[in-house]
Amino acid sequence: MSADDPTLQIHFKGHRDAITCVDFNPNGKQLVSSSMDSCLMVWNIKPQTRAYRFLGHSDAIFCARFSPSGQLVVTASRDKTIKLWVPSIKGESITFRAHTAAIRWVDLSSDDLRMCTASADKSVKVWNLHRQKFLFSLNQHVNWVRCCRFSPDGRLIISSSDDKTIKLWDCENQTCVHTFYESGGFASHLDFHPSGNCFASGGTNSSVKLWDLRMNRLLQHYDAHTAPVNKISCHPNGHFLISASDDATLKIFDLLEGRALYTLQGHTGPVTAVNFSRSGDHFASGGNDAQVFLWRTNFDTHLEDFHAKEACSAKDGRNFSGDGRAHQYTPKKSPTSVGSNNEFREPLVPASVSAWTADSQNAGDALPRHSVECHHAPRPHGQSMPGHLSLSSTANVAQMSKSDGIHASNGQNIPPTLTTTVEHILSQIDVLTQTVSLLEQRLTLLEGRVREENRAS
Repeated sequence: MSADDPTLQIHFKGHRDAITCVDFNPNGKQLVSSSMDSCLMVWNIKPQTRAYRFLGHSDAIFCARFSPSGQLVVTASRDKTIKLWVPSIKGESITFRAHTAAIRWVDLSSDDLRMCTASADKSVKVWNLHRQKFLFSLNQHVNWVRCCRFSPDGRLIISSSDDKTIKLWDCENQTCVHTFYESGGFASHLDFHPSGNCFASGGTNSSVKLWDLRMNRLLQHYDAHTAPVNKISCHPNGHFLISASDDATLKIFDLLEGRALYTLQGHTGPVTAVNFSRSGDHFASGGNDAQVFLWRTNFDTHLEDFHAKEACSAKDGRNFSGDGRAHQYTPKKSPTSVGSNNEFREPLVPASVSAWTADSQNAGDALPRHSVECHHAPRPHGQSMPGHLSLSSTANVAQMSKSDGIHASNGQNIPPTLTTTVEHILSQIDVLTQTVSLLEQRLTLLEGRVREENRAS
């Protein structure tokens, strides 16, 4: 097993039914998980102390998200309500009825002021987070809405529905500015790329896709899974994407090279939840087996080192993506794995929350055999790539949709049609710039591999 391979660190047991969502506290010290058992679990991982079980929803919880400040956990349930929890032993919460049908997802804006909810009542609603005040509704979907996400700057919202569409919304104008169409299934989950220039989708047709918001087109299409994709998550550095599928695997994709990098196996049955931590050094997964796994990423460290060295000097590069061979291994037991010496004791707490004792067996004995395989599949011919996805600015879709002319130096107005044409040309130039950047990076990677092979021979 290479030091660059992901490793399983902690194995959490506490839920009684399938996991639906996992999310990290921005401070990296807590992990939250929701389940079909209608319970919310807050796992304290730094330091590892007793976990909290929150009770309050009367039906399955589909989503649980930490607020950007880390001071609240927001949950969405089939009981048609949203709950705001304080992730502490007291288990204080506020409840409000948000939709007329099951709420499938909730997301929070990066400024910690708003949240959006997606529901089976075919609508997306936007709320003031701290006042729990309804702001506006987005109603153009014609079937259940599965997911909704804010863009990093909060100007845009994307939503996916069983009507096989993904809609892009302008929050200021409260209008749909573009519709992406799926084929052979619908997008069950979405995630914005950190740059805000594109987003990823995972679908019931077993595919993972990357969409460009500047050109409103498909950038990458992966058919790596053999069953529906349930959840996806973009790595904070923008280079990687992870997906969870009904085929009982997690797959990690290298977005720069356009290929599946790792396949992780460990859950018994479908993997139903996955998420990277805010720092990217960990990710968590949950499955139909009611278990939550905490993994250490590892594979992203050498990528950052590689680009730093190549940018500063002509030192030899490193083939960070592996040697092309498949590796099977049993993940290393971490000193922090839940074991018999870490049994949790039941504290005196309010009825709404209870401390949960993790499985008292040794983690090594309780865990099934897990494996990681390094896949180095070549990129399919003709598949377009985003390369170094631009980190400078978010998509200009909303701004372009409301542009009403540019003032010339002589005080006259340039016609709006000319303005639109110029903006289109500028966006095309931006795409060409990204393509050239991608080619330069691929050349750098190729040179590094050639040097590695020369040294090995």
